[in-house]
Amino acid sequence: MQSTALGYKLIKKITDDRFDEENIHQYDLLVQLSVRDFQIGIIDCSDGRVLLFEDYVLGDLSSHQELLTLFQTLFESHPVLQAGFWNSVKVSIKNSKFVQVPNSLFFKEATSEYLKFNAHIDQENEDVIFCENEQTDAVTIFAVQKDLFTWLKRIYSNTKIHLVHQSSSLIEGILQFAGKSYKSRLYIYVDRFKLHIISIENNKLIYYNQFAIKQFSDYVKYIMLVMKGLGMDQQTCEVILWGYISQNSPHYLEFIKYIRNVTFGNRPEGLKFGYIFDEVQEHHFFDLFSIQLLKL
Repeated sequence: MQSTALGYKLIKKITDDRFDEENIHQYDLLVQLSVRDFQIGIIDCSDGRVLLFEDYVLGDLSSHQELLTLFQTLFESHPVLQAGFWNSVKVSIKNSKFVQVPNSLFFKEATSEYLKFNAHIDQENEDVIFCENEQTDAVTIFAVQKDLFTWLKRIYSNTKIHLVHQSSSLIEGILQFAGKSYKSRLYIYVDRFKLHIISIENNKLIYYNQFAIKQFSDYVKYIMLVMKGLGMDQQTCEVILWGYISQNSPHYLEFIKYIRNVTFGNRPEGLKFGYIFDEVQEHHFFDLFSIQLLKL
């Protein structure tokens, strides 16, 4: 299934020997879509065991239509993605067209108006949808291409499909990780060409934003700006990292020049991983696995 000619490449695939196509009706399918990459996870909803994981990177694309065609090609060649009888399908959209709105201020009729404060909406080609984040008592409003949404609904017409935004799963996962901690911490997710920064105090979301990364120095620049804005001391504040980063990566080595107390986060609680997943570091793909934490 590795195919650069088709515009995508399978980077990592892990299949638990308990995975059985005959039991798809009791599995949850997690899908994460972006213009840069694509991941899937399959979880046995009876015990929370992760049974299958795949990570793809996508080639350079010049239009949304090329991206949709690429996804269609990938799905058509995949042995289980187009199966129609999952327990549920949860699709996470990775884009910058989103906004978080407190529940107390949210009115469904004004969904598009909220998003207009943060992004330009192509009303002809984009739908504006929302998902509720129970732990934050907020609503995430985001845009998705209409033809992509229509295609997904057609594939999964016989099952429950939920669209969420990457920010929702990240915030949910980090709130679970933070628990009732009163420590001053900054939570960071290093994505492909993007940086997510989150602050939580007393089990409440204080800050969330994502930053496009154009050059290596941007990582430290944005972290330092956020720490300064939140009044955090770079010598004493604890920083927790997830994402495409390791102790030997240039990102990490640069971080610890400026920030002293840096550690790596863990996988979301409540999910089970067999020994075969030992080849994937625990702080990788936190956003994908945290989709399962959202109460949809």
